[in-house]
Amino acid sequence: MRKETMTSTERIECAMNLEKPDRVPIGPLMSTSAAAALTGVEYWEIASRGYYAQLETEIALFDKFGGWDGVHPTLAPEVYKLGGLKTRMPTKESPEIQILEEEFLRYEDYEIIAEIGWMNFVRGHLIQRIGDVESNEDLKTLRDEVVAGVLKGMEEYRKRGAHILFPTLYMHPFFMLSMSRSMVKFTEDLYYRPEMVEKALKKMTEELIRNGIRLCEGAGLKTMGVVEERAGAFFYPLRIFERFWWPYTQQIVDAFHSKGIKVWFHLDTCWDKNIPYFKKLPRASAIIDLDGTTNIFAAKEQLRNHLCINSDVHPVLMSVGKPEDVEAYCKKLIDEVGNDGGLLLSTGCGLPAATKKENFEAMLRTGKTYELSK
Repeated sequence: MRKETMTSTERIECAMNLEKPDRVPIGPLMSTSAAAALTGVEYWEIASRGYYAQLETEIALFDKFGGWDGVHPTLAPEVYKLGGLKTRMPTKESPEIQILEEEFLRYEDYEIIAEIGWMNFVRGHLIQRIGDVESNEDLKTLRDEVVAGVLKGMEEYRKRGAHILFPTLYMHPFFMLSMSRSMVKFTEDLYYRPEMVEKALKKMTEELIRNGIRLCEGAGLKTMGVVEERAGAFFYPLRIFERFWWPYTQQIVDAFHSKGIKVWFHLDTCWDKNIPYFKKLPRASAIIDLDGTTNIFAAKEQLRNHLCINSDVHPVLMSVGKPEDVEAYCKKLIDEVGNDGGLLLSTGCGLPAATKKENFEAMLRTGKTYELSK
């Protein structure tokens, strides 16, 4: 068994800086639905009780399984509502939260967003259309609840020696517009109204940078989370990616990097064709978080000694695989992706509610005990 000589924070920062820690850092991307299932409670009941109940469920899981290195704020329905997304709360019949994609954003709204910014647009226009939050006063109450919950979570996890990975997961402006406009209509806009889209992206990028830096500095954190699910070549040709996603992404990374803050990119779907672009970013300025559809071993070869990779133990493996399968894949990741540093052992996207207890234990145990075979 590998002797531990680092704290969780030292271990994670070492890996993010492309150095070799005492062992691989572990940081599963948690979901409250998985935490509820693994601790024997009903998620739909927990979610109906608000942010604190969901936070407490995830902390209970952390304690039950002996903890791990990296944690993130609870991604509760309240968080999505604050961003202007319509949600369907979990129920006994449908026990997962769902984000409902409809055409809430109109093409003429791009001009409004370019003028006043995204959050002012949410407060002044979008919440009335979505209907999840009835008034700006309710929105403020919701924001205060989430902020207080996030701070409480940071306090509790720090007591347990865990490292807070990022204060929140921002949706990339491209992804947020796609979700709010609907993917079909947004795609039409990319081709037929590109200048209008670019105006909104420019304003939203500036807003994300300003708010994200303030949030990180206020929380004393050195990593900011950004999620994107639709800009990769799985959906769009590279010319779309190069015009509407990559320039704004470079701007985000450069701004945060100038403040000593790394950007954690949660990249769902297949990004095989897009990975080489990330080599253009400053060394050790970002973390690439993959969900199991991108070839992580090819990504490692392209980004070796340049960017840290957050790994992709697949939801299928965690839910229907066997413990020995999970162990074998974790060892392969440590040997081939983490052999020279720059790896965080994690799940491919969020931990699924169907995760088997023995599989989760196998992942944690392997990460804590396995030594490189070469």
